[in-house]
Amino acid sequence: MTTAAIIYTVAGVVLLLILAVSYIKAPPDMAYIVSGLKKRVVIGGANFRIPFLERLDKVTLELIQVDVKTSEPVPNADFINVNVDAVVNIKVGRSPEKIDLAAMNFLNAAPAYIAGVAKEVLEGNMREIVGQMHTKEMVLDRQKFADMVKTNADPDLARMGLEIISFNVQNFSDNDKAIENLGIDNIAQISKDAAIARANAERDVAVARAVAEKEANDASVAAQTEIAKKQNELEIKKAELKKDADTQIAIAEAAKGIMSEEQRKIKEVKFGDANIARQEKEIELKERAVAIKEKELDANVRKEADAKKYAIEQDAQAALFQQTKLAEADLYRRTKEAEARQIEAEREADAKKALAEAERIRGENEAAVIAAKGQAEAEAIKMKALAEAEGLEKKADAMAKYGEAAKMDLQLQVAKVYCEQLPAIAKGIAEAYTKVGNITMYGDQSGAIASGVIDKSVQLSDGLSKGLGIDLKSLLAGAFGVKVLEKASDRQDGNRG
Repeated sequence: MTTAAIIYTVAGVVLLLILAVSYIKAPPDMAYIVSGLKKRVVIGGANFRIPFLERLDKVTLELIQVDVKTSEPVPNADFINVNVDAVVNIKVGRSPEKIDLAAMNFLNAAPAYIAGVAKEVLEGNMREIVGQMHTKEMVLDRQKFADMVKTNADPDLARMGLEIISFNVQNFSDNDKAIENLGIDNIAQISKDAAIARANAERDVAVARAVAEKEANDASVAAQTEIAKKQNELEIKKAELKKDADTQIAIAEAAKGIMSEEQRKIKEVKFGDANIARQEKEIELKERAVAIKEKELDANVRKEADAKKYAIEQDAQAALFQQTKLAEADLYRRTKEAEARQIEAEREADAKKALAEAERIRGENEAAVIAAKGQAEAEAIKMKALAEAEGLEKKADAMAKYGEAAKMDLQLQVAKVYCEQLPAIAKGIAEAYTKVGNITMYGDQSGAIASGVIDKSVQLSDGLSKGLGIDLKSLLAGAFGVKVLEKASDRQDGNRG
């Protein structure tokens, strides 16, 4: 073992010894007082004290019995020398103040020492109380004597930290047997009172006996007289009752015959009624038996029918349930198949729609290019027509002096030129689309080319109308316009032929 290990072992042993020496544990009937660095009181618990720096002392808290007797007779208020024998139980109070006082007076003292000190205090107070009380008062009211001694001794014991738990007087005595003579006098007086009471009782008994005998005799005479009267009244009453009884017997005999006849009639009627009632009861019982039998048969038949009906219903419900489940399963399968077909069709339609949209956009782009070219060529033709129209307009200005007829003739010539050039304008616009290799149209886009040609032609007509100040639409709608259009149409048909 190394030196360090030995040192640690020795230190641990020393520490354990110090802890063992410093640890204190107080029982409930003992106060441990630790003084030194810090004073503290431990009762029924544990604590520590620092060895060599703190001191441990004890004060007992157990109950201490003290036998208190007067060492010599004490004269009382009647000047009778009395000896008192009492037993007192005391203990140290648990309050901090009383423990401090007991520590100052009985620190580490044995219970016998505390009992001796308390005995002197109690005996002195008991002598004082004996001198204040009369003999009869002391003997007849021991509790009062004990309370007076306790009240008188409490302050003295409290100054030492002690408390009186109980005070019991065992005996009072005196050397002259005065207390005993008090008992003898009481006994003689009691005997005297008893003899007088017995004589009075005997006298009262004799008087009461004489009065009772007189009253008994008087009562006997009166009773015999009353008995004689009652006997005479009884004989008279008997005779009257006998007469009444004979009369009643005669009446009863006569009534007996009448009652017998009536009873016979009633009996016959009752017997007949009983037979009828018995027959009716038998019929009723038979009817009830038949009804019960019918109900039993009806119940059995109905029960069997209900059972068959319930079985049929259960079978039908089971078949219906099976068919319903099969139909639901088939419907579910067909629904899922239809949903799948619908989803597939929607996907194909979306694909076709996307393809058509792409083709439409591509066609629109190509058409826009063609329209731009056609518009450029139409614009050139328009400029040529405008130049020719301006020449005609100047000619019309020169001829303005010829009036409205000349103006109308000029306008017709302008319309004639427009109608002659209109097929060329439409052809120029349409030829632009012929240069496109392939155009795919979908839905309402199929008439876009024709609509574009017509729109360009209308735009050209509107431009001529604004440039020349001539309403071509109104002019063409008139009679002369129709002829011009017909002639232009014939010419266009000749060119096509």
